[in-house]
Amino acid sequence: MQPIAILSALSQEQHGLIALLQQPRKVTHAGRDFWHGDLHGQPVVLGVSKIGKVAAATTTAALIERFGVGRIVFTGVAGGLGAGVNVGDVVVATDFVQHDMDASPLFARYEVPLYGQSRFVSDAALSALLFQAAGRALASAVGMPGARVHQGLIASGDRFVSGADESVALRAALAHAGHEVLAVEMEGAAVAQVCHDYGIAFAAVRTISDRADDSAHVDFPSFVEQVASRYARTMIEKFLLLL
Repeated sequence: MQPIAILSALSQEQHGLIALLQQPRKVTHAGRDFWHGDLHGQPVVLGVSKIGKVAAATTTAALIERFGVGRIVFTGVAGGLGAGVNVGDVVVATDFVQHDMDASPLFARYEVPLYGQSRFVSDAALSALLFQAAGRALASAVGMPGARVHQGLIASGDRFVSGADESVALRAALAHAGHEVLAVEMEGAAVAQVCHDYGIAFAAVRTISDRADDSAHVDFPSFVEQVASRYARTMIEKFLLLL
């Protein structure tokens, strides 16, 4: 059976999962530590992508080429852009767009050159399971009061969006091009594109750590430590139990 890759941008999100692994084995490859083992009866490989699209693409290619994973699930945090997407909510991606992709006038704004598309879709079956798992996680003690699960488009780019004016402008520019986004982060679109190239099923879930506004840099570190790591562990556990 091909293992499932559980990928996160930050190591804090994987500490709890590593502790749960049965027969854990660490392998260092491409400058990264990967952990093999079984989790709730499923063979898994845990990996930390590091931050940004290039780092995420490198890690994804390594998981596929070196470890032979058959499916990839990404957990992480994101800034909320969509109306009603609040801190403590969760967004399960339906697809991804790179908000900093601009090869115009050769190609349309946001279109990935030579692919003929701007968006890369998540695997529908995996995403449905993640949506169910996220709902169960938020209904448990781990969820913040009033937290909700959303499903929709996520934008990725090599910039930490942390200003209210920038957030508004980014959302408006994407909407003008027909991309109504719910959240913004720095890795997902790259992972989705690599998985598209290899024909690997991919799904992603993001916990909203901030509203991508002027308080984002203040909220982010403590939120990852205190909330997002617990969310990630609970959601992945519940996801694996659904397989």
